[in-house]
Amino acid sequence: MSLLGGEGFSLPLVSETEVVDVILNFSDSAKLALVESMNGDEESHVLVISAQSGGCSGYLYEMKIVEDPKDENFQRIDVSGIGVLVHNKDSALLSGINVDFKDTMMGGGFQISNPNADKSCGCGQSFG
Repeated sequence: MSLLGGEGFSLPLVSETEVVDVILNFSDSAKLALVESMNGDEESHVLVISAQSGGCSGYLYEMKIVEDPKDENFQRIDVSGIGVLVHNKDSALLSGINVDFKDTMMGGGFQISNPNADKSCGCGQSFG
């Protein structure tokens, strides 16, 4: 097979994604846990919430505290004085999510429910 002539070769497709204004809902327990997780780094760090391909339902939620990227491709929401970022490419998937924090003897942690998801798995980490 030769690349000359383009046989067997295709360029990746680029599809436009819908960008919506993000609305996030944090419970009081999630706000408190977020403040504690920041450990005083609110000025230089942010929480990024994203949707990654994978999981049994199509997408996985990912939450991580990172140094503020100061990137205009992210939408910034203030939650109890802490910057929470959602990338524009994930805005349609994540707008309207409810973030809660459960502290249980069996583990616990942040939990996300998404009223816009068509399907989700039993573990609550995957949606579609």
